[in-house]
Amino acid sequence: MLSVGGTIVTSGMAKRDPRMIPLGYGKFVRADRVYALVPIEGAERRDGRRTYVHVDGLSEPVVASRSERAILADVEVALAEAAGLPRRRRSGAAVGQESLL
Repeated sequence: MLSVGGTIVTSGMAKRDPRMIPLGYGKFVRADRVYALVPIEGAERRDGRRTYVHVDGLSEPVVASRSERAILADVEVALAEAAGLPRRRRSGAAVGQESLL
């Protein structure tokens, strides 16, 4: 923060460092370092191998046992938390269920 003429100005930077997100197999990466997710298909997809995760600073992708959608959801939440954004609510309740809030 910076005070200019009595007005507090905040920078566009994150309020805190993004948290670590799980990839499975006991592997974790910082959410802000993930730049690509590639689903593993065909014969390569065995023994729980589901996604290649490309991480800034690593020359080779990390193999994750979680799906790209699950990892992407965790990245989105972690980056929103780090930026201080409020959590997004899901749109509507499931069919046949009423909203509790």
